[in-house]
Parts: sequence; structure tokens; C-alpha cells
Amino acid sequence: MKKVLIITYYWPPAGGSGVQRWLKFVKYFRDFNIEPIVYTIANPNYPIIDDTLINEIPKDIEILRKPILEPNNFLSYFGKKKTESSGFLNPNPSFIGKIIQYIRANFFVPDARVFWVNPSVKYLKKYLSKNKVEVIITTGPPHSLHLIGLKLKQQLKVKWIADFRDPWTEIDYFHQLPFSNRILKKHHKLEEEVLKTADNVMVVGNTMKDNYRKFIKNISVITNGFDDEFTNKNNEVQLDSKFSITHVGLLNADRNSKTLWKVLSEICRENVQFKKDLEVKLIGKVDISVTQKILEFGLTKKVNIINYITHNEVVQFQKKAQVLLLLVNNVPSAKGILTGKIFEYLNAKRPVLAVAPLDGDLAEILKSTQAGFVVDFEDEIGLKNQLLKLYKEFKKGSLKIHSKNIEQFHRRELTKKVSELIEQITE
Repeated sequence: MKKVLIITYYWPPAGGSGVQRWLKFVKYFRDFNIEPIVYTIANPNYPIIDDTLINEIPKDIEILRKPILEPNNFLSYFGKKKTESSGFLNPNPSFIGKIIQYIRANFFVPDARVFWVNPSVKYLKKYLSKNKVEVIITTGPPHSLHLIGLKLKQQLKVKWIADFRDPWTEIDYFHQLPFSNRILKKHHKLEEEVLKTADNVMVVGNTMKDNYRKFIKNISVITNGFDDEFTNKNNEVQLDSKFSITHVGLLNADRNSKTLWKVLSEICRENVQFKKDLEVKLIGKVDISVTQKILEFGLTKKVNIINYITHNEVVQFQKKAQVLLLLVNNVPSAKGILTGKIFEYLNAKRPVLAVAPLDGDLAEILKSTQAGFVVDFEDEIGLKNQLLKLYKEFKKGSLKIHSKNIEQFHRRELTKKVSELIEQITE
């Protein structure tokens, strides 16, 4: 049985999307003769907590922990909340807020977890001198963890896979940060060094693969996926009686679809029954810019915001929804954004309505699985027509989706691909 060391910042009881990918790989690795060892932080202060995920950790795997110095804890005393996600940067910060954003962007490179790098390298070098592993795997963001892999690769010549759950310099909020030219160049240099040094780079979509090809040829696309807990074979879930449009996950300013709120408001004015039947559910943290648009278009009474629930509860909301809504960040890198929730949406087997680039990674998956529909960011007419079509089928009691080929996205099948990659680079 081959041993792999997984270096991850997010680990249960962390909630949200960042923890899911490697928790699930670890869950299934032993089915493919891989023994996982996890290295993570000893003093977590995660934005989201979900204790139910602890139950999914294999009971007897080895978990290594080391404390981390978190500058964000210090910055919180000056106005930055400890629970603030990177995706919720304030577009109109106060004077103090601007100073904090500048410090964050230019003094912690590549991110605020950079102070964990050198202590981790020292600790893991000592561990690896006494414990053999075939491969180390780093997963980011935070991308500072890739610097741990880089240093261990350079110093120990160990096999190394760098996993990018999100891109580095192309991540959706990167363009919002007030970098100096020197720091911006440093980010690109570090990213390139990681890409060129790793034995293999794992990414979640084809656009990221295409962007990284100029640096490394050994790139593997391993998407995110869904797991068994999303299948309820014994109890059929009762669909919502309302025409529910459910969005799951963080809804920040970049995902705030003004087109959606405008179109929904317009249909409600034109169709009294549609207004009566409509219920929009937003599950997860919602930016104030979203609630402002909802208020502006007179939709407050039609929108139900549920701040946070456990992952298992999220599953039930997905399966009960009449329509699952997916809003991609309207940013320069939108084409390559492939959120993890799309795969959970697939397994919920409800129609997916996405506002996203028509030529992006998300559109490609929805087309190949026949699981839903994509409307471009500013296409009001297309969005209105699609909503009315879905509503018409809802009223007839025939709102269903006949998706295909979704089994390839089961977490066990994806873990099999990762195991094959590990075998390949250790031959």
C-alpha cells in the first residue's frame, strides 16, 4: 500500500467547499491501495464550521497537526472579521479598510498563511526522515501551501503533486486586490515556479489546464464531484410545492446577477400566478449588494435567505428544489470557474439554470450531461424565456431533468483517477 502525505489547510470541522475535495479523496483512497496521511493546522479558526463532516474521516488514519500564525486574527481588531471570506472583499472599503486590504495584498505573499510554510517544512522534513511516503500532495488555496511542497521537493527530491482547487493569479477576486507591481510580479513568479517544479499539477477544469500548459505538460483534470450521502434510496424527497429556485453557496458581489433580479421582477409584474408561486432560496452567506438588488426590484418577500446549514441539510434542499440556480462570478476568469456545487446539483437530479459564459467549463458539463441550461450574463430575453419555460413545466407537473453520464463525477470514481495518477508518477 502506497503512502501519500496530503497537506491541506481545510479539514473538518471546517465547513464549506474548501474541505470537501480532499476529505472525499481520503475517504476512498484505501479502496485503491493508497494510505493517506493528512497534515493540517492545529489551531483552526475557519470561516464556516460543520462538525458533521468529522464523521466522514476514516477512523484510524494518521493526522499530523502544527499550529499556524494567523495574521487575520490580528487584522480582525482593525475591522476585518475573522470569518470573512476572500470572496467577500469590500468593493467600497473605509480608509482603515483600504489600509488593511493593502497590507493583506502586499505583506503576506502569496497569502496570510505564508507564516506556516517554514515551520511546516522543518516539521515535515523531520517526519519524512523517519516515515517513508511515496508522494506528497499540496492543495490550494491557500496557495502558500504549494510553497511547502516546493521546498520539500527541492530539498528531499520527493514526488509532488500540486492540486489547484482554484487558480492562483486567475482566481476570481485576484483582480480586486491592490497589489504593487513588484508584488504582482512576485505572485506570477511563485506560481510559475510551483507549476514548473511539481511532478504533476491537478486542476478542476479544462480552462485552467489550458492556461497552465505553457508551464508544465503533466497536468491532470480531476473535477470535484458528489458522494453517496446525496442519494436517498429509501425515502423519496417531496418536491417543494412552490416554484422554488434554490441557490446554494456563497453569493458575493461578483455573483450578484442583476439580470436575474430584473427578469424575476418583470415576470412577477406581468404574471400574478407566477408571483404567487415563486420562492427563491439563497442558502449560504449573501453579500449586502445582493440584498440591496433584491430590495430594489421588489423581491424581498419572494426571497428566503438561509445563512448556513450543515452539508447534509443542504443536500435535502437541493433535492427538493424545483430549479437549482447556479450563478458564476462575472469576472475576467469566468470561463474557467467550475464551482463544486455543480456536481452536487447533478446528483440532486433537478433542472439546473446557470448564469455563466456560454463557452465555459460549466456550460460544457451541463451540455454533456444534459442536466440544465446556461444563459449568458446579460441575456435578459434568454433568461426570461428559460424561466417561463421551466415555470410552464412546473405548472403541468412535468418539471424534470433526464441527465446522463453523471456517474463519472462520483467521488469514488474521481479518487480512482487520482490513485492512477499516483501510481503513474511513482513507477
